[in-house]
Amino acid sequence: MASILDEYEDSLSRSAVLQPGCPSVGIPHSGYVNAQLEKEVPIFTKQRIDFTPSERITSLVVSCNQLCMSLGKDTLLRIDLGKANEPNHVELGRKDDTKVHKMFLDHTGSHLLVALSNTEVLYMNRNGQKVRPLARWKGQLVESVGWNKALGTESSTGPILVGTAQGQIFEAELSASEGGLFGPAPDLYFRPLYTLNEEGGPAPVCSLEAERGPDGRGFVIATTRQRLFQFIGRATEGGVEAQGFSGLFAAYTDHPPPFREFPSNLGYSELAFYTPKLRSAPRAFAWMMGDGVLYGSLDCGRPDSLLGEERVWEYPEGVGPGASPPLAIVLTQFHFLLLLTDRVEAVCTLTGQVVLRDHFLEKFGPLRHMVKDSSTGQLWAYTERAVFRYHVQRESRDVWRTYLDMNRFDLAKEYCRERPDCLDTVLAREADFCFRQHRYLESARCYALTQSYFEEIALKFLEARQEEALVEFLQRKLAGLKPAERTQATLLTTWLTELYLSRLGALQGDPEALNLYRETRECFRAFLSNPRHKEWLFASRASIHELLASHGDTEHMVYFAVIMQDYEQVVAYHCQHEAYEEALAVLARHRDPQLFYKFSPILIRHIPCQLVDAWMEMGSRLDARQLIPALVNYSQGGEAQQVSQAIRYMEFCVNVLGETEQAIHNYLLSLYARGQPASLLAYLEQAGASPHRVHYDLKYALRLCAEHGHHRACVHVYKVLELYEEAVDLALQVDVDLAKQCADLPEEDEELRKKLWLKIARHVVQEEEDVQTAMACLASCPLLKIEDVLPFFPDFVTIDHFKEAICSSLKAYNHHIQELQREMEEATASAQRIRRDLQELRGRYGTVEPQDKCATCEFPLLNRPFYLFLCGHMFHADCLLQAVRPSLPAYKQARLEELQRKLGAAPPPAKGSARAKEAEGGAAAGGPSREQLKADLDELVAAECMYCGELMIRSIDRPFIDPQRYEEEHLSWL
Repeated sequence: MASILDEYEDSLSRSAVLQPGCPSVGIPHSGYVNAQLEKEVPIFTKQRIDFTPSERITSLVVSCNQLCMSLGKDTLLRIDLGKANEPNHVELGRKDDTKVHKMFLDHTGSHLLVALSNTEVLYMNRNGQKVRPLARWKGQLVESVGWNKALGTESSTGPILVGTAQGQIFEAELSASEGGLFGPAPDLYFRPLYTLNEEGGPAPVCSLEAERGPDGRGFVIATTRQRLFQFIGRATEGGVEAQGFSGLFAAYTDHPPPFREFPSNLGYSELAFYTPKLRSAPRAFAWMMGDGVLYGSLDCGRPDSLLGEERVWEYPEGVGPGASPPLAIVLTQFHFLLLLTDRVEAVCTLTGQVVLRDHFLEKFGPLRHMVKDSSTGQLWAYTERAVFRYHVQRESRDVWRTYLDMNRFDLAKEYCRERPDCLDTVLAREADFCFRQHRYLESARCYALTQSYFEEIALKFLEARQEEALVEFLQRKLAGLKPAERTQATLLTTWLTELYLSRLGALQGDPEALNLYRETRECFRAFLSNPRHKEWLFASRASIHELLASHGDTEHMVYFAVIMQDYEQVVAYHCQHEAYEEALAVLARHRDPQLFYKFSPILIRHIPCQLVDAWMEMGSRLDARQLIPALVNYSQGGEAQQVSQAIRYMEFCVNVLGETEQAIHNYLLSLYARGQPASLLAYLEQAGASPHRVHYDLKYALRLCAEHGHHRACVHVYKVLELYEEAVDLALQVDVDLAKQCADLPEEDEELRKKLWLKIARHVVQEEEDVQTAMACLASCPLLKIEDVLPFFPDFVTIDHFKEAICSSLKAYNHHIQELQREMEEATASAQRIRRDLQELRGRYGTVEPQDKCATCEFPLLNRPFYLFLCGHMFHADCLLQAVRPSLPAYKQARLEELQRKLGAAPPPAKGSARAKEAEGGAAAGGPSREQLKADLDELVAAECMYCGELMIRSIDRPFIDPQRYEEEHLSWL
């Protein structure tokens, strides 16, 4: 064991290369080098806003990047922080001494409420420029507002809650619609729901928050000076949208809601929520009251209470009711910030320690209040003369240390996941903690993820005699190695194999440890079969085979060979031990063709039938040509069983797989010729009679059939080779009917057919001396005449034997003569009908009206020479010529041009009969006349109507627009 540790340490020292910012082997624990490249930015950074108010600031609220502040007693300033250079001043229109008591801005930044000290409330919408009084709210000094985050929009608040200084909680709804002088008021309704009490009676409602749970339940948290109340209820019919909050508060009519109470009193209290940017539900709360800050988590899914993990953090030294009371509180992810008159103090919610104490200069005056914009996470504080903004940056950077000191390792790892050096420190501390707690397996998993010394951790588990934890540690280390670390991987896989084999050897044979042995064996097999370890196991398979052999574990030798897909060794192992069926089972299970080719010569001698079945199951995966040597060696004995197995597989290849390889078909022919002659002819006939479609060698098949005396098979091969004379000669030795079938095969060569039938007739007459059979041959072949057969008969044969044949021949000649006469009469009648039709056509005519127009150009027809077709279409001669020319073939177009040229050169027709005869005589002497040229031109152009004839049919695939003119036509339509 120690030698393996030494080798592993040496391999690490050889392969380790120190790189900047990367772990190096030999550095204890974290193994990381930290270099602070730039100054650490504080979590809370204060920035004074470049703004000098014209009057003192009395109140300020921020939400959804919208800032609203009241200046003096009559001015309201609205600023969209995205457009900070465009502030909006609004006058409240108050001429008395009324002051702004508080302002409230909803989560959308759209609805602003201004509570005045004279119990009036003003409303203003972000999209409006007018301040509108809320008549129904008059008489109530508003201390808090619970906005409806689920139903509130830019145009409507939905049902909201309003807390007053008299302890009453009202439900109200506001609408931003402005209906003019007689339009609806913005406050749709304002009705009381509940009154909060303390021991002395009603108490001011200092804070109000309303939330909706995932299951539809409503939650309301309200605070007074000393108490925190919870209202929890499920919406009734119609949901919260229709019922508002009345149904939720109605459940507490008869009994008070649950509350937390603390004795000290600041005279006021304030509640703050922390809500992540991308989530609508708050995660934590902080309540500033007399005894300190009550902090805890919020879980809307809890059935009885919204609050959880509560604890009270006392105020820092110098802060509290008797000293400097806090004025406001805001809550971030891990801190709450307390506002005092001269400073801001930030307290960590995990430890209660003060992490920031930020003092303000006296020249700005005392601090008034502090608010948080939940949409951006920015904090805002103000005095009467200045406004300050806090940026929160990487608040969780050091939270992991706090969780680490608290032994909350999961949370510590969550907050340092992107910092490998810190994560390594957390894992090392967690591993040490688990080791001390004797949780060795968990400790091993953590140690494997650290950069701690390998040999130190391994020896630690060995000294504690925790081999199971050591195996877990080694496996985790193996899984984390890189592909280039082959040496370490080889050592780890070898060590793990040795540990497993030693443990199996110690447990084997002990009946009390049978279950433990089986569990260890399954773990060992899972290690060997783990796909993540396959590459390492394959690289070190030689050493693992040696370990398995040294322990004599043949079972796992076979198992490991199967895992490594080294099936050749497994099959060879079974064959050496004469376990041929097990070897075939391995072959059949893993279906490797190369292994079949290699071991088939051995297996076919012992289990031929099972092997052939396996071949057939493999189907087309096997190349039958590669198996022919094994079949040849096996079937050389000549026994019927040996030949039948070979024939069975070859038939499967040919009939089922459709093999077309010539070698396979030739081998099947040889098997048929030697072992199953009855199947030979059937195979040849099934293969067909076309020499181009058969898959066997015809010459080889002919020689093979001749050697074994299979004459009918030879005749079939002769027929395929189209050697009909040889086929008839050989068939006459077997069967005359077979010879007749061969003689009818050359259907297109009548001379050859006649010759073959003469051979059959000669054989029947001269060899068999059977006149009746000879006459039957004469009747079977219409090509043979009695005069062709007579020379074969001897001189002593009387004419009585040929009487019927001679009479039949004379009848046939007579019938042929009659057929010729009938055909001549039909031809004469047809010629007469044609002449009659021609006479009728000469007399046909058509009528042209003066208003008739050309079918192509739409101009009057009678203005120019024209053509009139029987179908009724009419065309000018030049229009028809222009339309028909593109559709004519090239040679006809050339002929058309030639006729036009000759017609143009021909003299015009002369007037008078004498001169016409002279022109005709001159034309006859020098070439075709003008009338002949016009007739030829008409035959080319006007042979048929261009709309009703074949010309239109042939042009069906032509586009309507010429492709060369397509762009021009396309642009003309735009």
